[in-house]
Amino acid sequence: MAPFTAHQGLIAPNLTPFNDDLSLATDLYVAHARALLEGPCAALAPFGTTGEALSVAPAERIEALKALIGAGIDARRLIPGTGLTSLPETVALSRKCLDMGCAAVMVLPPFYFKPVSDDGLFAYFAALVQRLGPDARIVLYHIPQVSGVGFPVPLVARLRQAFPDQIVGIKDSSGKLDNTLALLDIEGLTVWPGSELPVLETSARGAPGCISATANLNGAAIAEVLELLREGRREEAAAKHEAVKAVRLTFQDYAPIPAQKRLLAMVTGEARWANLRPPLMPVSEEKGEELLKALGPEFRARLEDFARSEMRG
Repeated sequence: MAPFTAHQGLIAPNLTPFNDDLSLATDLYVAHARALLEGPCAALAPFGTTGEALSVAPAERIEALKALIGAGIDARRLIPGTGLTSLPETVALSRKCLDMGCAAVMVLPPFYFKPVSDDGLFAYFAALVQRLGPDARIVLYHIPQVSGVGFPVPLVARLRQAFPDQIVGIKDSSGKLDNTLALLDIEGLTVWPGSELPVLETSARGAPGCISATANLNGAAIAEVLELLREGRREEAAAKHEAVKAVRLTFQDYAPIPAQKRLLAMVTGEARWANLRPPLMPVSEEKGEELLKALGPEFRARLEDFARSEMRG
């Protein structure tokens, strides 16, 4: 069995579009994924937080992944989210994704019961590995501010030591640089920060890139920073990183998922992009215009160029 090889560069947790009846808009989903992969992104992480994963049923996730692969997208460039509250459902969804050829699966901790012990979380993932078998490739998903349950660094180290071939990485969306750097000290573990904000520090410590929500709209600029860092051109990267950070921080002042979908609806002319499944609610066109103005003309030009590539797809 070949060892896990991390994708180098930018990974997008791609947005999930919905039709007006709230069914998945598969045509938009495939076109957006193709534009991201043909453009700035090394890989996709479908059905993360940005993809409204916990509003999308497991069967819907599988059908969407089949649509991507059927459209010619290489499954090895996909790391779908499969973490659910029950072990059997997580096993079943993860197994289907791995059998489809996905590079790995990204798994939340079981997040309903709180608090739970590190031993309890270890037992859950030990059972997941046992049931998936030796070909499992699991990327832990640490976003405690949303899930309410996280992965303490000692637990991650314990899981990695116990299952070095199956616990291959972690996405750290805690927003805490010290936590990400501590994870990077775990031997052999691939660590992706969950945003572009800390990439100057994390790339210097061996992170292969980042998994960023704003890759959906600002991917070209983020990817350029990561490429400069890979080439060792840190001063140039740092200069361009300032603009990338400004975009990210501007989005954080809005509701990031509804706001990104509203902007895509505006620049593509495809109104369905503004749809969300409740309890999330759409951002108004007025708010979208306000956000575009705050992001500035250079961002708008890049976004319109990306939208043209998406519509061609």
